Amino acid sequence: MASAREKAWLSWSSGKDSAWALEVTRRDERLEIVGLLTTVTEPFGRVSMHGVREELLEAQADSVGLPLHRVPIPFPCPNEAYERAMRSALERARSQGVTTLVFGDIFLADVRAYRESQLSQAGFRASFPLWRLETRRLAGEMVAAGLRARLTCVDPKVLPRRLAGEVFDSAFLALLPPAVDPCGENGEFHTFAYAGPMFGRPIDIRLGSTIEREGFVYTDLTLVSQ
Repeated sequence: MASAREKAWLSWSSGKDSAWALEVTRRDERLEIVGLLTTVTEPFGRVSMHGVREELLEAQADSVGLPLHRVPIPFPCPNEAYERAMRSALERARSQGVTTLVFGDIFLADVRAYRESQLSQAGFRASFPLWRLETRRLAGEMVAAGLRARLTCVDPKVLPRRLAGEVFDSAFLALLPPAVDPCGENGEFHTFAYAGPMFGRPIDIRLGSTIEREGFVYTDLTLVSQ
């Protein structure tokens, strides 16, 4: 008889990498994703860093068929406040039999080390299904598989402001300067995933206004009412 899979929550940023990490992990016979974990900046009601509205986050969770576990954080958010909020979330995870957290990180070693340290102290394991994959090939695989996303945040120091709101697709990848990582792993851009094999159905969105805040350019997305 096959042993039961370990229960896991997926760290869900709302972007393409976490969406693809879900797709990859669903093929893993050792892990069962039973929930999504997302930090939400409370004063704004938006996904931290990506700037995505909570209603869109809820639409994603509904489409992938998983419960959403929010981690509310203040703004600004000192590290102590973040870690306190995460400890509370991990207690909820523990109460549901969760032993592992899955992340879509690709090559930032310091980020991985921090996550592993924090989780180990709390008695959890970390899983990184995309770790050390070559990002140009990875980005191409995502697009070829039908994953679609919009850029919600752009760092104007490395990318033109006009790319905020654009679709993450082969045409976008062809436009990227050589110094920009194709998956935006260095923070060059962030995305909102709205279609792909991990979703039960596409999420119908429309583009809103574009603003600059704290050195980043954000394009607002809204949910099209059914």
